[in-house]
Amino acid sequence: MSETPLELARVAHALGTTERVLLRLVADQCGVAADPTLVALTVEEAARRLGVGRTTMYALVSSGEVPSVTIGRLRRVPAEALKGYMAARAAAAASTVALAA
Repeated sequence: MSETPLELARVAHALGTTERVLLRLVADQCGVAADPTLVALTVEEAARRLGVGRTTMYALVSSGEVPSVTIGRLRRVPAEALKGYMAARAAAAASTVALAA
């Protein structure tokens, strides 16, 4: 009995998804690190980097707390915006602690 590897496209089609989504899911499950050289991230990638859920990240983007840009029809979060957001949150937390002391 000869074994033939399933084509990625056929597997993705059988699962009702795209090859790109399937590859991303496999990479996530294998613990493959995110590309640190990306300048703009999807909302899902930004959520993963912050360690928050997708819904929370969409709320942060919608409220303007985390800046985002539109590139064509795509919404992207600049990687530097995450650093700015975290710095602002850390400063707010530090000032709250200082007021409480």
